[in-house]
Order: sequence, then structure tokens, then C-alpha cells
Amino acid sequence: MYDIEASLDKQILAVMKNKPAVVFTEPTDPRIIEAACYLPRFIRPVFLASEEAVKDVIHRELGHMDSTRIEFALSESAFVDPAERTDLREEFAQACVDLPKALSRTDDVDEARDLLQQTCRFGIMAVRQGHADMVVGGITHEPRDYFRPMTRILAKQEVVCEAGVIVLPDSHPTDIFPHNILVVGDVGSNASMDPEVLANVAVGTCAVARDIFPSDVLPVINGAMVSYSNKGSDEGPSPELVRKASELVPEILADRVRLGDRYKSINIEGEVKISVALSRRSAHLYRRGQESGFDGGTNVLVVPNLDTGNLLFHLYATRYPEARKFSVMFGLRFQGVDLPMDSTAADAALGVKASVLRLHRFGHWSRTPKDTFFPRHRILAINPGSTSTKIAVYEGEQESFSEEIQHSAADLDPYEGKRIVEQYGMRKDVILKTLGNHGVDLADLDAISGRGGLLAPIKHGAYAVNQRMRDDLLGGTGSDHASNLGALIAGELVEGTEKPAFIVDPVVVDESPDRVRVTGMKAIRRKVISHALNQISTARRYAEENETFYRYLNVIVCHMGGGITVGAHAKGRYIDVNNGLDGEGPFSPQRSGSMPTGDLIRLCFSGEYTLDELLKLNKGKGGLIDLLGTADFREVEQRVKDGDSEACAVYEAMVYQICKNITALLPAFDGEAVERVLLTGGLARSEMLVRDITEGVKALGCGVTAYPGENEMYALAKGALRVLDGREVPGDYNPDVKDAQ
Repeated sequence: MYDIEASLDKQILAVMKNKPAVVFTEPTDPRIIEAACYLPRFIRPVFLASEEAVKDVIHRELGHMDSTRIEFALSESAFVDPAERTDLREEFAQACVDLPKALSRTDDVDEARDLLQQTCRFGIMAVRQGHADMVVGGITHEPRDYFRPMTRILAKQEVVCEAGVIVLPDSHPTDIFPHNILVVGDVGSNASMDPEVLANVAVGTCAVARDIFPSDVLPVINGAMVSYSNKGSDEGPSPELVRKASELVPEILADRVRLGDRYKSINIEGEVKISVALSRRSAHLYRRGQESGFDGGTNVLVVPNLDTGNLLFHLYATRYPEARKFSVMFGLRFQGVDLPMDSTAADAALGVKASVLRLHRFGHWSRTPKDTFFPRHRILAINPGSTSTKIAVYEGEQESFSEEIQHSAADLDPYEGKRIVEQYGMRKDVILKTLGNHGVDLADLDAISGRGGLLAPIKHGAYAVNQRMRDDLLGGTGSDHASNLGALIAGELVEGTEKPAFIVDPVVVDESPDRVRVTGMKAIRRKVISHALNQISTARRYAEENETFYRYLNVIVCHMGGGITVGAHAKGRYIDVNNGLDGEGPFSPQRSGSMPTGDLIRLCFSGEYTLDELLKLNKGKGGLIDLLGTADFREVEQRVKDGDSEACAVYEAMVYQICKNITALLPAFDGEAVERVLLTGGLARSEMLVRDITEGVKALGCGVTAYPGENEMYALAKGALRVLDGREVPGDYNPDVKDAQ
């Protein structure tokens, strides 16, 4: 059977940039809760009930479900009890009274308030007023209570219809519908038809099919407007209706094609017997001397009345109970989902996914108009570099703007020979000017998140910028590095306000046990300094995409940039990683990597190199620069593809060392399985490198996922959001108190 769920998932992820807020009006039906638990990757669920009421149903009815999936879904959801939201009921009641007369059912505010105590009407008005993007109902509500008000109030065009989608099992004869996919219209909306309505239903139903089924599955959408007459073979009101509708279809379809080239693959044929639409033999017999149309290739059936459409949809659903079935509304701009009362949880989830896909594919939606249920905190992320400062402003998880501010030689000359942290005042002023250029005032922000610096070792997470942190950075407790500026600038920007400033997962995150630090020389202990921000952010991203939590996963993350760090993340702890700052681990574009100790000692005392030259060979002029004369991996990759033997040998060694460092972390997990290897950083953009590393570590048996790029600005914003959303308590930086973090 065609895997419609996997198909919808893949298509949504390919076009999704943000997640819509979806209101569930029947929040205590176990099928709805179960369906919602499979949707947080694609939506932000809003349950119109208290969290306690939902959890009570879960406890009583959903013992078969994975507890982690439920926990994750609830953490991503909002719970709204309409009885307690008098502010929204008041707004919605006034909006109901102000509706055009054709839409309104009352002009009395008190009556409207009473109606809005019903979750279905509350949810519909929440969408109309912009507090949410989509409403879901019908699984327990009668059509007059949910479906009719929903279509009346949310309609965006004159003709609204409902397409019934059925994916039939393999037991159905495969030579009737391509891939056993059938779409039927209209199955729910129009109790009476005229030619114009029928023509719009035909185009709308075919448009739904085109939107949700990729062209490699159904290259052409073949819609048939069926009748008991075939091409004028009989008379009567029904054939006459279909004939007139068929004449209107080309113009309506042309309007649809103007909205997207994908609709050019829609063909609609009118006034055909259903047997002719489905059977090549019948088509041959009925069409002697006529144009053949698309004999036997029909995948959309458009019927001339609601009774027939509803009958066909439910007849197939009853005959093939294992079929996947759901309905999709057309004409609401994707704002409503209607669920048949006999829907399963899986079918309910499919109905929502189909509408979410169409919402993204249409291209007009970018985010929920209002942030009532999911506050969009405004975060400024700051990531200082040696000669530039990256800033970005986020509203929730969506970037508003980003800019890399370059600092000229004239800007930096006054600080020549001084510690880099002394630049924080100058950089702060430049940031304020840049924010002003984008129309952003500090008062508009909810928090500032700066790149963490070389502080004392701490556990992972977000930390409030405090005076001890500032003192350590300004006092030179650790090495002088551009990242030290992040906390200083963030703290300075919020000085005198009640707004918080944070750092997130600085390079000194260290949760390693003592066994990691011990070396064979008493005088030397291993230090843990790494790309912690991107390492942990990548692990969290993988967890979210798999609808679980960082604290439940065992993963190995390999950050591949100018330096390479390979880290072990065990159940939410960052327990081992090579010291990327000092070049330990695999050699990289700019760093030499771990070296044979004896040879390195002898080289140090050979007199061939000064201390400064050796330090630069280790970090800055080592690795690919020393071996091949370039740090540009794209150049190395091209030389490998061109058969350059020297480049091939170095590339093979680099892949081998990366794979060796990944697999060497297996003992860190104390016998527990590793669930995934994650590749990130700029080098993860190389398909060749990702392919060869994947092959090199396949003995681990866990598979590899690549997340190209460093994603540091997003990681900084996400860390602040976790605190503001109440998901994480910020750490208190105080290295004098053991485990104070």
C-alpha cells in the first residue's frame, strides 16, 4: 500500500519554514490526543482543555503509547480552557456580532458569549481572529455544530468543497486507480449543485489531489465528472448539470494554473459513466468513434451531488477498513480540518498533515498572526569574531534579520596590543547602531543571548550573565578569545533594565568523568574545550526531529569546520570530546590534530622550529594548509575528483581519522547503544565527505545524519527561548561552588 504518511512527512519537511498553531476542539477524545502526539514535528498543538484533563484521558485510554512521545507532544502544546479565557471569549463574542449578516447567527453579544462556551465555536473564532492558523474538529461534534459554522465563517471563496482521499490496500484491484489512490469530491459541503458549483468542485478536488500527491507518484491528475449518461447518451437533470459544468471547467482551471504551474498536470473530463472512467474495456465499448480521453487512468472522481460523494467515500472506507482515509477542505485557505466521526487516530493525523502541506505549498502563510498561545519572545543573538560581530534578531524560532558587522582596521587600531575583551564597549555601540538601522530598539527585546567564552568549566545549558562571569572574562582567568566578548556585550546592553542576558553552551562545557582527563603523564590532564554550542544544538535538533528529548539520547556528534571536534552525548550529558582549541583529534583544514608523542617532542627540541611556529603549525597553519597548501575543502574535493594522487591520499587519511575518532567514543557509553552519528559544521556540506564517513562508521550500526553549517545564531536564540518558555532554569555561574551550575 502506498505510504501516504511518509510521503506527506517528506513533502512538509521540504517546504516547512515555520509551524502553524492548530486548535483541537475535541481535546479529550483519545483519538485526537493520540493523533496530536504524532504531529508536533509539523504543528504547534492547541488543546481546548486544561492540561490535567488531557493527561487524565492519556492515563485512562492511551496506555499503549510510548511515554516519551506523549511527554514530548505535551511539552510542545498549549492548553486553553475556554471557560477561563474570558478575554478571548469577549473578543470572539464581539467579532461574532460584527460578522456580515450572511455569516452571523446572532446580533446579541450575550448569546454569542454563550455559544462560545462550546469548544468548536471557540476554536473556529480563534482561527478567524488570527490567534491560530487551523482548527480541527468533527470527530465528536455534529456537522451543524462544527462543520457548518466552520465552513461558513472561515470560507475564503464562494464555493467550498470537501475532497475525500482514500489510499486503498493492495487487496484492491491495482489496475483501476493508479497506486490505488482515489480522491472523491464533493463528500461533505454542497447539498445542492448548480453548474458553477460543480465546476468549482471539480477543479478544487483535483487541486487537492495535485497538492498532496507528488508528481513522481501521480504524474497527471485525471479527474472525471461522472454521470449516468456518457457524452450525451441520455437526458435528464443530472447529465445536463454535468454538461454545463464541463463547459465552465477550462476557465476555472486556467485560473488555478495561474496560482501554480503544478496545476498544469490536471485533466478534467466531463459527463462520463463511472465505468468508462475506471475501465479501459468499458471506455472502448462506450466510446467507439469518440476521442478516448484518459481511459482507465482516473484518480479523481467528481460526482454531481453530495449524497453520491459521501456514499462513495464511506463505501470504500467500509469495504476496505485497512485503507487510509481522510478529508481535505478546499476554499478555506487551509484553515479548517473536518474529521469523520469514524476516523482513527492515524487518519486524523493524516487529515491535519494534508492541510498543513497545502498551507505551506500555497506560499502565502509565514507565521501565526498573533502569538496568544505561543509567545514569540524577541531575542538578540550576539556572536563575536576576531574582526567581525554576527548579530541576529529572532521572534520565537524565526529569524527576523541577521547581519555580520565588519570591524575595520581603523576601528581595531586603538586596541592593538591589548586584550580583545577591551573592545566590548566599541562593539556594543556598533551593535546598537545596526539595530537602529533595522528599526529595533532594546526595549523591543525580551532577552539577549551572547556567545559564551573561555570561562571555568561548566555544565551545559543557558547561564545568566552575572558579575562573577564578567570579572573572570575581564580579569583574564582564561585565554583571550573573541567569544569572551559575547557575555560582556550582552550584559552591558541590558544594564539598568530588567531584561535578562544569557550565554549558552560555551566552549568550556565539560561534563566528563575523571577517566576522560587522566593521561599517562601526571603533569598533564586532558582539557575539554570544543564546539559545545553547535555540538549540543545539533543533538537537540536531532532529538526534536525524532520527537524526543536530548536527555534521552545517546549520540555522537562530529563538528567539522576549521577545527574538528567529536563528542559523546549520553542521556543529556556531554561526557567526552577532543580538545579542539589545542588541535587534538583528527587533523582538519587548519589544525594538525593529535600527533605521535615522541616525534612531536623530538621536533620541539630539534631547533628547526620556534615555539610560535610550532603553535601555528598545530593550530592555524596545520592540517590541510600544511599538507596541501589550502584550507578550502572545496578545492581539496575538486582535486580528489580530478584524480590528484596527493590530495586523494590526504583526503583518505582525513576521512579515516574522523571515522576513527567517532568509533573510538563507543566505550564512553558504557555498553549502551549509540542511536545516531550526527555530522555538522561547514564541511558537512560536502556530500562526498558525508558519504565516505557514513561508509566508514557503518559498523556502529546506528546510521548517520548530516546537519550542514554551524547554526550558532539559532542555537543562541534557542537557549534563551528555553529559559523564557520555562523549559530550563538558567545556570548561576559560580566556579567557587562545586556543582553550582
